[in-house]
Amino acid sequence: MEFQLLAKGIALAGCAIGAGLALIAGIGPGIGEGNAVSKACEAIGRQPECKGDVTSTMLLGCAIAETTGIYGFVTGLLLIFVAPGMFMNFLA
Repeated sequence: MEFQLLAKGIALAGCAIGAGLALIAGIGPGIGEGNAVSKACEAIGRQPECKGDVTSTMLLGCAIAETTGIYGFVTGLLLIFVAPGMFMNFLA
């Protein structure tokens, strides 16, 4: 009985730590998108006539970079809400 309680506590702690680490994945896309926008503004400032091309390329790049943050967010949500129930059913 004591072993089962300890195993449940370790499983819940692992889910919480994993969710926290997964949600840290939102930092990278934020920094990357900010850097991309700053470089796009510099490019438009140097050559205003290519504004449309630079803007469309920047938006596509930001959309692709944002998927990394969304994957981390979804993983964190799964670790918070779904995984503990699965582990508790497995340990029972």
